[in-house]
Amino acid sequence: MSVVKINALTVPAETGDEIVNRFAPAIERLDSFEGFERFALLKPTDDRSVWFVYTQWASEEAYEGWKNSRAFASSHAEGAEKKKPVATGAELLEFETTLEATGFGTGDAGQ
Repeated sequence: MSVVKINALTVPAETGDEIVNRFAPAIERLDSFEGFERFALLKPTDDRSVWFVYTQWASEEAYEGWKNSRAFASSHAEGAEKKKPVATGAELLEFETTLEATGFGTGDAGQ
């Protein structure tokens, strides 16, 4: 059963491009972690300012392994002295997958 962690970040409109630039290098590193399943940076499509950083892990232990890793610490510290924060607030939402559906590519639903 997978676990999902969503970091809800309040991002002012003028810093949206910068948050994408800051997350891009970290995506490649996630794939090397045991139990990593999925990452998505979700941008609001309306006038809201909350972005979601979605990660999915095989287990709580896999997530904790990443969170306690040197790679996590360094990615969150990279340029911290030189760059001001992009987000003005953050809240971690935690979930356990109970039901899930995936697309099977048939495209014939409802026919």
